[in-house]
Amino acid sequence: MKTERMIGVLMAVLLLLTALAGCSDAEKKATTGEVGVLKDTEFGNVYLDLTIDEFEKKGFAFGDSIDVKFSNGYTLEDIPYYSGYYVPVGAALAVGYPGYPHVMIARNYGSPMWEETGADTDTKVVATVREAGKYAPIQELYSLSYSDVQEEYPSDVAFCNFRTFFGGELSEGRFYRSASPCDNAHLRASAADRLAEQAGIRCVMNLADSPEEMENYRQAGDFASLYYDGLSGAGGVLFLNLNANYRDPRFAATVSRALLAMTEMEGPYLIHCQEGKDRTGFVCSLILALAGATREEIREDYMVTYANYYGITREKTPEKYEAVLTFVDDFLVFVTDPDKQMVTATLSLEEGARDYLRYGGLTEEEIGKIEAFVRG
Repeated sequence: MKTERMIGVLMAVLLLLTALAGCSDAEKKATTGEVGVLKDTEFGNVYLDLTIDEFEKKGFAFGDSIDVKFSNGYTLEDIPYYSGYYVPVGAALAVGYPGYPHVMIARNYGSPMWEETGADTDTKVVATVREAGKYAPIQELYSLSYSDVQEEYPSDVAFCNFRTFFGGELSEGRFYRSASPCDNAHLRASAADRLAEQAGIRCVMNLADSPEEMENYRQAGDFASLYYDGLSGAGGVLFLNLNANYRDPRFAATVSRALLAMTEMEGPYLIHCQEGKDRTGFVCSLILALAGATREEIREDYMVTYANYYGITREKTPEKYEAVLTFVDDFLVFVTDPDKQMVTATLSLEEGARDYLRYGGLTEEEIGKIEAFVRG
């Protein structure tokens, strides 16, 4: 009897230990272990040397809260991991954006993270889940993806987000915006090129690329942007090679000088980056503000992009529509002055746009020349 009782006690202890071990495993946090970093050459941010799939196989999921520790001592705590830039202006996040080769550590519309963190090619990083699913409701609200299959869109115009933009004293048919007609990363270049030719585009502000990148596109086997190539060869394309840090002095100065240069060039005019969405959206907002467009006109133009790419409209998806509107309000704050932290409805958009050009280094005479130009 004692033996049986002892065996029973031992089995109970064994079961308890097994349960405790199971609890311990459950409490373990997903981690990358020590991984290298790569510099994002387009925006100057930090790529983890892991693809999005590899990152998620290690136990990370969109909506998680994570901590990131750099071997040089720099740390980020409780930042979200999202599939897009669903954080306030200047906030840090980890992002697995569709099409990115790796998971990126960045600040939304902020300074380049590579510089901020002091990273170099020898830096190592450990990312760990702090709280699984903490930001899942925000991920669910904002999560957006679009297809690169042309046949899934009602028209080439929607596929390329190619359209004129106008408002205030800026007339229809002078300025256009679009996805890239030269970078075929999203398989839109040749279609956008055809639309640019049909619109008679004569001058282009390319926010994304350098002349060297254009040459790389030209040498690619799928290059078919012959009209754009002709414009480039004739000096009709201004290559600005900018990231999305709109208040960076280089961004402001480069865009301001490009607008001034466009006053001496023949239109119609096209503004584009890669997707024709954010960098393009910011510059279009600036131009519209200079033309005296209202806040509502600027917001409505921006939201056409989300109708084209994602099918988001006020009628079909009101919650997502209202959430995305905060993005364009960020643009207006950046145009006017992010330090004011004012409600966007009270901002003087015209004067804020002039201030932005002053911040970009232009004189009053040059600013007046651009205003007269956009108002036609």
